[in-house]
Amino acid sequence: MKILVVGSGGREHAVVNALAQSPKVRKIYAAPGNGGIREQAELVPISADNVNALAEFARAERTDLTFVGPEIPLSKGIVDAFRKVGLPVVGPTADQARLESSKSFAKQFFKANGIPTAEFSQCATPSEAYQVLDHTKYPVVIKADGLAAGKGVVIAENAAQASSTIQQFMESKTLGEAGSKLVIEEFLEGDEVSFHVFADGSDFQPMVPAQDHKRRFDGDNGPNTGGMGAYSVDTILSREQQDAVLDRIIRPTLRAAQSY
Repeated sequence: MKILVVGSGGREHAVVNALAQSPKVRKIYAAPGNGGIREQAELVPISADNVNALAEFARAERTDLTFVGPEIPLSKGIVDAFRKVGLPVVGPTADQARLESSKSFAKQFFKANGIPTAEFSQCATPSEAYQVLDHTKYPVVIKADGLAAGKGVVIAENAAQASSTIQQFMESKTLGEAGSKLVIEEFLEGDEVSFHVFADGSDFQPMVPAQDHKRRFDGDNGPNTGGMGAYSVDTILSREQQDAVLDRIIRPTLRAAQSY
């Protein structure tokens, strides 16, 4: 098999490394890849968000499969584009990818399908966001609606910090269009766990739970960083907690996502 891996981060490096162990794989391309990936794959100088150029490359090279790692090409419809021309590809459609690319869509999706999520308000203008602060409890979580490379979430400890975040995201556009809409969300205290699964649309295979270090400073202080390191071990969640995640979140999410 010849496989194209789209992306250039640690996630894509791990995927390339796993694929390289398979006797079924004879050639791996990575677009654009990175220096570490170069040891196991041929780097292709096409950016991950250049959907049309990637489709043309995959068709020209007659790749057997494409694996898409980053959120941006998924949100731009790379899976839809590949499928349209008969190219096998792993990833959600643009509509399904809105679960990641739009916090507002994700929250509405969870609420409509009875999937547990923190209470929230959606804000399309600064005035709406400031009004929400008039009756909020602190700390509160303020999230940019769009993709912001892990930098679009602020835990505001007080009204001044919350107002400053709204001003930066919505008025000063420090995150570009990603912050043009906001979700202001109930703060939930506890350990954060990332629970990923590989899914084909209905069936799935869970991965080992992971936990990353979000805040910049020791003692869980400072701004979110997008992840300054992570570890993955099967004891982060108990077996009962993992079963609860599968039953209350994973299975209903996959069922509901089939309609998109």
